[in-house]
Amino acid sequence: MLQPAVFFDRDNTINYDSGYISDPNLVRLFDGVGEGIAKLKDEQKFKIVVISNQSGIARGYFTENDVIAVNEKINSILKLNFNTEIDAFYFCPFHPQFSSKEDSKCRKPSPFLVFKAAEELNIDLSKSYFVGDSISDIECGFNANLKTVLVNYENDKGKIISLKNINKTPTFIVDNFLNACDSIISDFTGGKLLVK
Repeated sequence: MLQPAVFFDRDNTINYDSGYISDPNLVRLFDGVGEGIAKLKDEQKFKIVVISNQSGIARGYFTENDVIAVNEKINSILKLNFNTEIDAFYFCPFHPQFSSKEDSKCRKPSPFLVFKAAEELNIDLSKSYFVGDSISDIECGFNANLKTVLVNYENDKGKIISLKNINKTPTFIVDNFLNACDSIISDFTGGKLLVK
């Protein structure tokens, strides 16, 4: 049976990004991430999938194993503190400056990894959402025909204007992670928040 999903960007959406983060010990989650993911996954039964560009691999800053270690640290924090976890992490290690065009096709704003995840995890894209902090995240969501949520932590009006100018205004614009999750739940349930 197909299941709805929420696709999240990773760096600067779920965790603070100090710039090409590769050390699991530096992982810090934004406020509301644990509670929000638990609500979506455990109460509303969404699959939780992370889709991220990790061009630091192509640039030689870190390895795929470093990315996996950071992903595992995020899940260990979620399990330990919130009794929840992300179902799957997908990342594109390539960048067109350092990799072939063919290899780089997985890179957001391409929806390549969203479609791959949907196929592998039996996801119903017609009922799914994409959440991120950047223009390419919202474009990726649009390219996969998903509803989109811009988490605009820094109240960057430039991002909103840029997206409007390319006719890709997000479904929701929020200022924190928990509001992103609550907006999705409210939309998904038709404004009737489901209670356990």
